[in-house]
Amino acid sequence: MSRVGNAPITIPDGLSVEISAGVVKVSGKQGELSQEIPEGIEVQVEESEITVTRNDDSRQQRSLHGLARALVNNMVEGVSNGYMKELNIVGVGYRAQAKGTNALELALGFSHSVSVEAPEGITFEVPEPTIIKVSGIDKQLVGQVAADIRALKKPEPYKGKGIRYVDEHVIRKAGKAAK
Repeated sequence: MSRVGNAPITIPDGLSVEISAGVVKVSGKQGELSQEIPEGIEVQVEESEITVTRNDDSRQQRSLHGLARALVNNMVEGVSNGYMKELNIVGVGYRAQAKGTNALELALGFSHSVSVEAPEGITFEVPEPTIIKVSGIDKQLVGQVAADIRALKKPEPYKGKGIRYVDEHVIRKAGKAAK
């Protein structure tokens, strides 16, 4: 039994949900998102709740049931509140600079600066040179862009230099033992 899939999703005020031909479309004050629902999974809207049900009890349908419900819930949450990931840059001379709201210029200790363009629906904010805020309404896209930025210079285990999530703990190693 999918505990995630069985829970109903409450629709906040100001959001509209449309279901047509296996596609759920959620629109609200932040924007609009749509998601294709897997075959065998049904989504219904009753008053101010969305319920997700499955046709049969096979293993695949049970897993898709929870997935579909989580995806719809992420859309509702994103369109109403949005998502944000915060990255921290650690290292001498490592810094970020915003080029508008959709581009970043990063100095990461390479011989050249690295520029990052934001995909549509993503905005960058640099409140200070060592902090990057990635925000948008699509949870998956926000996480992927943040992971791509982190991958440019992963935190290394000896001094901890690199780009990390704000809440990330980097495991440190001891250096070479002195003679």
